[in-house]
Amino acid sequence: MKNFTKATIHNLSIGTPKTLKYGNGKEMQSAIEKQAVGRVFLAKEGFHGDQVADLKHHGGPERAVCIYPAEHYPLWEQEFQKTLPPATFGENLTVSGMLEQDVYIGDIFRVGEAIIQVTQGRVPCQTIDRRLEMTPLMKRMVKTGFTGYLCRVIEEGEIRADSDIELVESHPEQISVLYTNEVNFHRAKDIEAMTKILKVDALAEEWRKHFEKRLEKLTASR
Repeated sequence: MKNFTKATIHNLSIGTPKTLKYGNGKEMQSAIEKQAVGRVFLAKEGFHGDQVADLKHHGGPERAVCIYPAEHYPLWEQEFQKTLPPATFGENLTVSGMLEQDVYIGDIFRVGEAIIQVTQGRVPCQTIDRRLEMTPLMKRMVKTGFTGYLCRVIEEGEIRADSDIELVESHPEQISVLYTNEVNFHRAKDIEAMTKILKVDALAEEWRKHFEKRLEKLTASR
């Protein structure tokens, strides 16, 4: 990992599905509105007390922890002229010192008593726009690659809001979250880049299948 010195937790948050009202009287179930906690146990499936509404696109062992860089908050606040609440993006950990450009897929971190591994970038959904009526925030996240990222749990344990974050192992392939986001969102025909990403053994299975399917179509059309 590039330039990793120290990362800091700004918010530790969990939540359960609630009715989210948006637009002209529309409603949906979402767990994006999370609440700050002082401490919580992190299991293989995720944090105790943390749930998702959409099991297809959220949750599961390879998406057990959602991290979002605190450094992006001022950017979005300035661009949209709105003060953002804590855990705006439904993340469990809001951290500084762990930007997408500096974190590699497969990097392993100790957070409190737990050990986690980065598996994939996050694919933002429309719920992010709907929560605070901030369209086109989702599209801006996709364009910039400032999506945050997801992790699997290697070792369960308690995490506190003031826990230290330590880099245990930097993945040797050195494929950053920002690079995978760029290829996924903007370089759909870049065979070399996708082949490079697929060399990362820690890549989430969903993303692996996604890139393999793209490559299959591209090579078949040659």
